[in-house]
Amino acid sequence: MKSFREELWFETSTRRAYLNITEQVRQAVRRSGVQEGLALVNAMHITASVYINDDEPGLLKDYKDYDEFLERVVPQAARYRHNDTGEDNGDAHVKRQLMGREVVVAITGGRLDFGPWEQIFYGEFDGRRRKRVLVKVIGE
Repeated sequence: MKSFREELWFETSTRRAYLNITEQVRQAVRRSGVQEGLALVNAMHITASVYINDDEPGLLKDYKDYDEFLERVVPQAARYRHNDTGEDNGDAHVKRQLMGREVVVAITGGRLDFGPWEQIFYGEFDGRRRKRVLVKVIGE
């Protein structure tokens, strides 16, 4: 069995951002040489997320609404005990819990084996600093 590891690095200019990282993951799978297996993609920071969604233009415009939804559910300005440590990102930790840490995608014939509209996204909830995403590919 082959094992391949690669890190993707992101630094957003805003506190919250949503980035389609599918092509970077596809390239990592190609470099791995794995034809049949699994790709694990996970955020290596507790205030970021990796998730699967559709990359449809209307939905992308809805990200503003999506972000507003997360802000309503977990407002940045609320009181978080975590912020008593001098941090100001208590909300980002909870948003990450809601969105999830990672995704696993099957690899078939050397390609990510997605459903019809699935894409991989990186969600940033406490940006403006460099963070990484792990891509771990295993298989034959």
